[in-house]
Amino acid sequence: MKHTLRYIFSFCFLMPLFLAQAQDTISKKNSIERKKVVGETPLPPKQVSKPTATVAKTDTIVPVKKDRYGVRVGADLYKLTRGLYDKNYKGIELVGDYRLTKNYYAAAELGSENKTTEDDRLNTTTKGTYIKVGFDYNAYKNWLDMENIISIGLRGGFSTFNQELNSYKIYNSSPYWGEIPWKPSGEKFGGLTAGWIEVVAGIKVKVYNNIFVGFSLRMNTLLFDKKPSENFENLYIPGFNRTYAGKFGAGFNYTVTYFVPLYKKTVKPEKNK
Repeated sequence: MKHTLRYIFSFCFLMPLFLAQAQDTISKKNSIERKKVVGETPLPPKQVSKPTATVAKTDTIVPVKKDRYGVRVGADLYKLTRGLYDKNYKGIELVGDYRLTKNYYAAAELGSENKTTEDDRLNTTTKGTYIKVGFDYNAYKNWLDMENIISIGLRGGFSTFNQELNSYKIYNSSPYWGEIPWKPSGEKFGGLTAGWIEVVAGIKVKVYNNIFVGFSLRMNTLLFDKKPSENFENLYIPGFNRTYAGKFGAGFNYTVTYFVPLYKKTVKPEKNK
């Protein structure tokens, strides 16, 4: 009996330990199987933050911008239409420019004029051609794909022409007997030349596709001119306009031009300050 009680006591003491060990083993096994089925694998912190970093890099991509380079050619509408309302004038002027850099343009004008000018004592007809060559600087910063121009430039002009003295009036210092009437002449003077420089300020606006409309103001300074005779000055010089018996002149034009693109250059993005 004594031995029987000892065995019962030993069995009751070891049974709880055995159950605890078995429960712990079953719990670990179930946990492993659940992870295999569900796929519960914890992500490290670095893997979670990767998608956010990738989105930030995508947002900073800047599209490539390219500027067009080419030749722009056209005509001065003012000179073409002036002959419709001024019977003493006939003329034409062709204009053009070529883009050298982002802001600089090589520019030129070529024209021909036939102008009859009447002064207080002289009536003359001037016929000749001229050429102007220089550059324009575009001071306007365009948005996106705009190609408008607000420019200031410089030209050197040269003209070859002839003068015809139609009639003249002799100056009368004693107008007691009245004014002396005009006297016809018809004398011609050829082989005349003149040179000048002019400052140009103007605008060109893109109105449709490659068509531009422009307007410019010009201030001229006469460098030299060959006069017909000692008593006969040039009242009008083709390309320079009226001289007003001095060295300074002024003019303007109203142009329509067509742009012919030749190639493109990639615009480098400006660095943030």
